[in-house]
Amino acid sequence: MKIAIGSDHGGFVLKEIVKGYLIDKGYDIEDLGCDSNESVDYPDFALKVAEKVSSGAFEKGILMCGTGIGISISANKVKGIRAALCHDHLTASLAARHNNANILCMGGRTTGPETAKDIVEAWLNTSFEGGRHSRRLAKIAEMECKK
Repeated sequence: MKIAIGSDHGGFVLKEIVKGYLIDKGYDIEDLGCDSNESVDYPDFALKVAEKVSSGAFEKGILMCGTGIGISISANKVKGIRAALCHDHLTASLAARHNNANILCMGGRTTGPETAKDIVEAWLNTSFEGGRHSRRLAKIAEMECKK
């Protein structure tokens, strides 16, 4: 599975941890930045990852900023993106099962490394249920087309 990963400065340390963890697990990872703790703007990195996922170049994306809030809001502005800010195993598995989230967001200042690894595992290893959830996702897709 190809996964695009990115962060701003607030998520940089956690991104590096998660990236190493995923590489060790054998995932194909592309790091789209940032490259240090130096202050940058999270919308820039959210856009890079979201466009890669939206275009189909990558199956999934993972984004981090200080809280995960700004980067998730930004990613969700890209058509076809369902970015979910997750805080634990349950929210990550439900984001996959019910929302078919294609981008996982976490907070570098709010999520510890071991919790982040558990969140990533739950999200990657939970399948979308479909059914009534497909109907709801279709409504979200319709909303994206309205001006």
